[in-house]
Amino acid sequence: MSEYRVPFEDGESEFTEKRSRFISHIWRVETEAQARERIEQMRKQYYDARHNCWCYVLHDGGVVRYSDDGEPQGTAGQPMLNVFQREGVENVCCVVTRYFGGILLGAGGLTRAYTKGAKDALDSVGIARMSLWTLWLVPCTYPLFERMKLEIAACGGVVRDAEYGADITLTVAFPAGGAEAFAPRLRELSAGGLEMVAAGEEYLPGPRE
Repeated sequence: MSEYRVPFEDGESEFTEKRSRFISHIWRVETEAQARERIEQMRKQYYDARHNCWCYVLHDGGVVRYSDDGEPQGTAGQPMLNVFQREGVENVCCVVTRYFGGILLGAGGLTRAYTKGAKDALDSVGIARMSLWTLWLVPCTYPLFERMKLEIAACGGVVRDAEYGADITLTVAFPAGGAEAFAPRLRELSAGGLEMVAAGEEYLPGPRE
């Protein structure tokens, strides 16, 4: 599986166009069930809105779905979807809710508004790159704990878990090259007394681009 782009976090944005209020929500999702749950959540929350238009794109299986939810065909779901396809963003679900303001926007106006809704939402949360990280069990003494966390972070690593006993065992995820950079620091800090153990690999999002 190659690298791919996802929303960095969940978020929302809002704007008004000719009295119509457009509220956008965006999430990172892994499955169709998660996407459908988010869409249904917005339908319930904004039950009194004229339209809750949506789209989602999943990396696994290349699943692509969208809905105009009563807007003229091709003016809402597809333009929203186009935003994410242009940016190469996957595992994303977006709902743009419209409260009609009494002024018709026309097909072109609607297309621009729903495009803006999706783009504003994506811009508000940013993009991260999903890539393969390696997982490691890192032994650590209590006196070294705070220094160890700093060294792990300096090599791009993230502490996923910590098990406390006579000593501490950290579960750490490193991006490509991170573990190789950290290993000599661990040996140096522990005077050669500590060695980390490989514990698998996992696709994880990197920092906000």
